[in-house]
This record gives sequence, C-alpha cells and structure tokens, in this order.
Amino acid sequence: MNAKSKLQQKNDELKFVCIGLDTDKKKIPEFILKEKDPVYFFNKKIIEATKEYTAAYKINFAFYEVFGSYGFELIQKTLEEIPDDILIIADAKRGDIGNTSEMYAKSVFEYFNFDSITINPYMGYDSVEPFLNYKNKLNFILGLTSNPGAADIEKVELKNGKKLFQQVIDKIVEWNAVNNNCGIVFGATNSEELSQNIFRMKDCPILLPGVGKQGGSFEEVLKIFYSQQRKDFIVNISRSIIYSDNTQIFDKSAESEIIKLNEQANLIFNN
Repeated sequence: MNAKSKLQQKNDELKFVCIGLDTDKKKIPEFILKEKDPVYFFNKKIIEATKEYTAAYKINFAFYEVFGSYGFELIQKTLEEIPDDILIIADAKRGDIGNTSEMYAKSVFEYFNFDSITINPYMGYDSVEPFLNYKNKLNFILGLTSNPGAADIEKVELKNGKKLFQQVIDKIVEWNAVNNNCGIVFGATNSEELSQNIFRMKDCPILLPGVGKQGGSFEEVLKIFYSQQRKDFIVNISRSIIYSDNTQIFDKSAESEIIKLNEQANLIFNN
C-alpha cells in the first residue's frame, strides 16, 4: 500500500490524529529511566497503546540525532514497532540542492523506509524533486508553520498581493500534478488563516501542527474541514498525548487522550 492510500484509509475511518514521537528523556516518566533503553521502552509502550486509534506517527529526527549514531538505531527500533498500515512520517525538514536532496531522500525512503517526510521548499523545485521521484511516498512540504517566527518570512506580502506562504502553497499544488504525492504543512494555531486558505491547497493532503500545547484547537480544525467536506488531513499532537501522565499508567493515559480526540471527530463528521 502506498503512503497516500495508508492515509486515506485512516481518514476514511475518521482518524485524523498524528502522534508526534518527540521523545525527550527529560520529560518521560522518571521510573522509565531505570530501563536499559528508556526512549525505546517509552516509544514502544506509547505505540502499543495508541496504534489502534492513530492515523499516523511522526518521528522528529532532532530528538534522536541528539544521541548520535545510537539515535539512528533508536529510530530503526521504533519503526519496527509500528504496524505496516499506519503512515510513518520522518519529521526531518530536508531540502537542499539536487544531489544532496537525492541522498537525503535515499536515506529516509530507502534505508529507513519511511512512508513520508517533511520538506523545506526554500531552495525551490530542484531541491524538492528528488523526493517527488519516489512516487509511492508522500512529501509534506512546509507552507505555513505554527511558530511565532512564521511572521518574519512566511507572511511577508509579495508584489502580486499574495503572502509568501500562499505563493509557496500554489507552487506545491503545481508540483503535485507531477506524481500526486505532495502534501502541505499548515500551522493550526490560527483557525481563521486555515479557513481563508484551505481552498488554495486543492487535493493535497494537509499536515497540521500547532494543536495542543501550542494553542491550536482540534475541534476548530475538524469543523473547518467538515465544512469543506474534506477528510484528507492529519493533526499532529505530541506533548498533550505522550506526556499526558508521568505515572505507571502513562501509556493508558495516552490511549485515553487519543480516544477522546477520535470521539470529537466522530461527533462532527457523523453530524
């Protein structure tokens, strides 16, 4: 099953939560630190508790690369715990001149065998093309991010009246016509911005960070997509699920959190 089909299958089941495995040893329950491999143990328990309910998992490379070569081993071991029918995203925000991007793509898609990756399109089409050449993968390209600094560059107004992020989104839609394997990252911290720009993203699947600890509303996102009769999206939620409890039942608490979110989705989309 290709990456886009995996996502569509989960979306059809009204599963829209992507769990971010931004696992930080300083934030996991203290008793887990006694384990031989605490980060792997934590990830394994979270995956076991949530795999029935999630649409995707997103592994943020920064939280693993900090361990050096051992971090890449952690990524590999974590990937082995995730069922084959669940979309797995490498949150690596790659993007460089052609031959460098080619090596990044080979690493993520061939060595690690991720289904998907996040990409920074700042250097233009030739920096993105090596990823798009993997026709069965899904590339989530940064449109509008959820951080406050997005205003510094992404929201600058251009001479044509568009904001820079809107110009980028229009380009991504163009690129998607090649292999139909582009998605768009769009920050969910401001529901009005999402409402105003959702039409622009055409048939590209959308990955929405910014819900939970960053202030975005899961319910508002659901309502916006429901109003457009769209189900091709996932909302990344990390800390408010994986760190919802620091006791012995941390995994059960994570399960409870994602079940609540899925119940919200069912209420809105089955209205």
